[in-house]
Amino acid sequence: MVGEQWENMANASNQPMQGKTCLITGATSGIGYVTARELARMGARVVMAVRNPQKARGCIADIQRETGSQQVDYLQVDLLDQGQIRCMVEEFRSRYERLDVLIDNAGAYFWRRKLNKDGIERTFALNHLGHFLLTNLLLDVLKASAPARIVVVSSESHRTAHLRLDKVQKRDGLFSMRCYGESKLANLLFTHELARRLEGSGVTANALHPGFVSTNMIASNMGNIQLFAKFAYLFAITPEEGAQTSIYLASSPEVEGVSGNYFYKCKPERSAPQSYDEETERRLWEFSAKLTGLETD
Repeated sequence: MVGEQWENMANASNQPMQGKTCLITGATSGIGYVTARELARMGARVVMAVRNPQKARGCIADIQRETGSQQVDYLQVDLLDQGQIRCMVEEFRSRYERLDVLIDNAGAYFWRRKLNKDGIERTFALNHLGHFLLTNLLLDVLKASAPARIVVVSSESHRTAHLRLDKVQKRDGLFSMRCYGESKLANLLFTHELARRLEGSGVTANALHPGFVSTNMIASNMGNIQLFAKFAYLFAITPEEGAQTSIYLASSPEVEGVSGNYFYKCKPERSAPQSYDEETERRLWEFSAKLTGLETD
């Protein structure tokens, strides 16, 4: 039903995303895949930032078959590896002239504490730092393509989180869920600070909660409580339903020029009070820049 809704919208407006280039992380499954498919149906050139090329090629074939679009491609990247992110950005620049929409969608919940090759806890590294680095490295392309949009997939789990930068790498065991919530709060703090820094540039930044979606993100990483995760998913919504807000923020004329907001079910909502703390936003930006080797202003 959701796919038909977006297909009808695209047909009614003669492919509203025609001529636009969209880069989506985590686009081979779940809401990322649905978002890629529906934006391709709307006429966009879709570039999938993926870890697994073989899986990407299968997804591309499916999208092409379902939508008739041949403008679907992929770039390989592991968002846990900052070196790969930098290489992917250079490859993007060499292959594409513009970037109209960047969707920071990839995310994971890791049950056990483990550091990536850069020495950073994986949940924070993937859910926040990888997208922080990717987005910053592509800002000049987005500005040159303005009006352009940045869409950040966060979560309602941010509401119970309180980000302590001195503790962010020390969560383990049952505290790993807290680490996930902190990474989702970081998504919102990043979005708010980014929106402020982009004022007047023609580039907007908004975050969203997709809902509790039936994907394999948590179940595949929850160790000995997988049974609980599988039970919880009985109450989850489909990826088609969960992708609606991502698609809306990427394509709808209703949010043209809207920036710094948090959306759920295609409507703006107030996120948790701690997500609006400007001092924390500034400190997180500087902390993230230091960990990714970016200069701060």
